[in-house]
Amino acid sequence: MARCEQLAGVSAMAGGIERTYLTPEHAAHNALAAGWMAEAGLATWQDAAGNQCGRLEGSIPGLPALLLASHLDTVPDAGKYDGILGVLIAIETAARLRTRAGELPFAIETVAFGDEEGTRFGATLLGSRALAGTWNPDWSELADRNGTGMEQAFRDFGLDPERIGEAARRPEDLAGYLEVHIEQGPYLEEAGRALAVVTSIAGARRFHLTVTGEARHAGGTPYEKRRDALIGASRAVLDIEAIARAEGAIATVGQFEAFPGAVNVVPGRAEFSLDLRARSDGLRDRVWGLILEAMQAFCSERKLGLAVREIHSAPTVPCAPRLMEAVRAGIRATGDAEPMELFSKAGHDAMAVAAVTEMAMLFVRCEDGISHAPEESVTVQDVAVALDAFEAAVLAAAGL
Repeated sequence: MARCEQLAGVSAMAGGIERTYLTPEHAAHNALAAGWMAEAGLATWQDAAGNQCGRLEGSIPGLPALLLASHLDTVPDAGKYDGILGVLIAIETAARLRTRAGELPFAIETVAFGDEEGTRFGATLLGSRALAGTWNPDWSELADRNGTGMEQAFRDFGLDPERIGEAARRPEDLAGYLEVHIEQGPYLEEAGRALAVVTSIAGARRFHLTVTGEARHAGGTPYEKRRDALIGASRAVLDIEAIARAEGAIATVGQFEAFPGAVNVVPGRAEFSLDLRARSDGLRDRVWGLILEAMQAFCSERKLGLAVREIHSAPTVPCAPRLMEAVRAGIRATGDAEPMELFSKAGHDAMAVAAVTEMAMLFVRCEDGISHAPEESVTVQDVAVALDAFEAAVLAAAGL
């Protein structure tokens, strides 16, 4: 918990927390993590993507590694625990297991990913995607809000963008992946539980939607003559929420803008975003079909155009049964005989790493489910239980 407070002081934002990829703050949090990994007895290095890594050998040198990881980057005005807690619990777990390393059938590696949030360049999970070997070369064309391109940012950070592929791990060199993360939802708190086993990570589909009508004078155009794009978009937002709630999916409109944007002009165009998630790809896609049908029907009724552009699609990623059972065993070791199970509606590094090895996750209760905000909060007691459970989960994965 003290280390969480120390990391909170590493920020580009006055009066808040912000750490983004390939910045001085990234270098500073890597330096802290490297020091803590070394204290835990790990050999340390920074990989070609800027991820900070540490390794504790198992019973013989060179064994495949069980990765224990999360991220240290943040959203703007962030909380102290999203990602951070997972990295610090991973390091402390490795420290606890140092005396038992000779019994382990795998090495333990801790990884502090340099970018999960995508705050600086827009693309998410950059650190874990580099590790998984799924780095997209097109990302080199991205630039931040100040116009700095990613390739230049790599060079400024002291890394060679041409060597990013060296961060990729081979499946045969890995024994799996475990991640601790705050829940980012209210369900553990509502159930009075500290920990949960994650069953899957919801895949998301994201869309940019445009409703087109006709811009006309607000005073001179009677209702029967109006083709108000904002009315169509507003109805779409209401339908999106109603359909998603009824079907058990999660849908969010986070961006919304009307054009031309004058107080005395009927809007001729409205643009908005849609983020759609569900516990399965089938449910998510079926809900999208219902939403699209409802939007098309209303737009047709009002003589409005509707354009849809999908800008992101990621499949739901299930957790590996054998590693889920290890996490269950870890929770049981703390005295919880029937561990709670949750699927994650938020994305995590684990879903990227699943492309190269099996993965599972442990959720920790956070107050009121608040995350990505300064009010993010966990208790010392819950963190202590999570640390005990994670250590026990690693031992269970090792068959010890």
